Amino acid sequence: MDLVLDVADHYVLTPYVYPASWPEDGALRQIISLLVLTNLGAAVLYLGLGAISYYFIFDHSLMKHPHFLENQVQREIKYAMTSLPVISIPTVALFFAEVRGYSKLYDNVSDLPLGWAGLFLSMISFLFFTDMCIYWIHRILHHKLIYKLFHKPHHIWKIPTPFASHAFHPVDGFMQGLPYHIYPFLFPLHKVLYLLLYVFVNIWTISIHDGDYRVPAALTDVVNGSAHHTDHHLFFDYNYGQYFTLWDRLGGSYRHPSALMGKGPHDQIRKLQAEGKLKAKGQANGHAERGVTCKEE
Repeated sequence: MDLVLDVADHYVLTPYVYPASWPEDGALRQIISLLVLTNLGAAVLYLGLGAISYYFIFDHSLMKHPHFLENQVQREIKYAMTSLPVISIPTVALFFAEVRGYSKLYDNVSDLPLGWAGLFLSMISFLFFTDMCIYWIHRILHHKLIYKLFHKPHHIWKIPTPFASHAFHPVDGFMQGLPYHIYPFLFPLHKVLYLLLYVFVNIWTISIHDGDYRVPAALTDVVNGSAHHTDHHLFFDYNYGQYFTLWDRLGGSYRHPSALMGKGPHDQIRKLQAEGKLKAKGQANGHAERGVTCKEE
């Protein structure tokens, strides 16, 4: 995060915002700057990438599904934009530790003995490490003692849109994001790669909520895509993983996507339309029709 802070200091904060008496390496100034940059960056990534996905990828016919709530998109955005500032507080504490040099982030590829090979390996290990951690954190959040406190708000969106991607309770959102921030304190990681992975993580989180259930046949059993994650929202006890299906298979929680078996949300919509059971949008939204089943929490 110090790369972003350096750029912001050089072009904006030092010449136009802070008085000369506030040094760039001052702790208070860094914390304030990180709070602003983190919230601004989170909002831009969430709203910008979410809007692109919503308007160009998300299948709007899913809004006909009986489990799609009234004013759901507005509610998702409102919930996310309320939670993100709260999530940013502990996140900035970790960013501040990075900026102060407590992480294993490095500037030059030559700083590692393996060079470019090490850079590639760190990218792969980041994905597998965070996928493993998120699986278990996610599964713990489903435990009956804490589910209603923190994770249930995210499961309100049974047919999620891209804007549901960040619509978490603040504790839930921070806990599931924690592995991304912990990794560079445990393992070496290039600073630029870290920023790229941070953007990728946001893109991926949006993508598994985007309603595009197409998955290349060769990757269906390996990659946890939108079809897999939609079944998690609908059926609750399955597909906890983030990128891969590995830990769901090891943990006995893998479910082959219903959308890929002709039993997904689109198929339910077509069935209800054929049976004449699907009411007009304004009447049906927010209420489960008979014939559409999912596990209630």
